Amino acid sequence: MDAVTYPQKVVIEFLNQTVIPVRVPFDSEPLATQFNLKWTPMLLILDWNGKEHSRIVGFLPPEELIPSFLLGIAKMYFDLDRFADSTTNLDRILVNYPTSAAAPEAVFLKGVNGYKGAHNVQALKQAHERLQAKYPSSEWAKRALPYRLL
Repeated sequence: MDAVTYPQKVVIEFLNQTVIPVRVPFDSEPLATQFNLKWTPMLLILDWNGKEHSRIVGFLPPEELIPSFLLGIAKMYFDLDRFADSTTNLDRILVNYPTSAAAPEAVFLKGVNGYKGAHNVQALKQAHERLQAKYPSSEWAKRALPYRLL
C-alpha cells in the first residue's frame, strides 16, 4: 500500500483529517501479541481507549481504503451507542462511495442504527429494500432478508 494507496493525495488528506495513523511493525511487542498481528497490511480502528472495533486485512486500492476506514469508524461509534455519529460516517460511504465494497454493509448498519438509536423498525425494512434494489447479491442483502417481514 506504500507504493499505490498511501501516496495518493486524497488518502493522505483523509488520514490526516480523520484518524491518528500509527504504523507498527507486525513483530513489535507487546502490540503484536495484544492485537494478534499476523499479516500485513493490517489496519485497526481503535477507540480513544485503545479498544479495537474494526480490522482491515490486506491490500486496498485508494478507492476502497477510505470507505473501509469510514465503515470501521461507523462500527466504532455503533459499539459506543453513538448511533448518530455512526450514521454520519455511513452516509459518507453511501453518498461518496456507493460502488465500494463497504457500501452494502453500510446500508445494513444504517438500518440497524435507525432501529437501535430511535427504535424505528422501518429503518430495518428500508435497509432490506435498499439492499435488494442496489446490492441484491451481497451477503448483507441476505442478512437483511428477515427485515422484509416487518
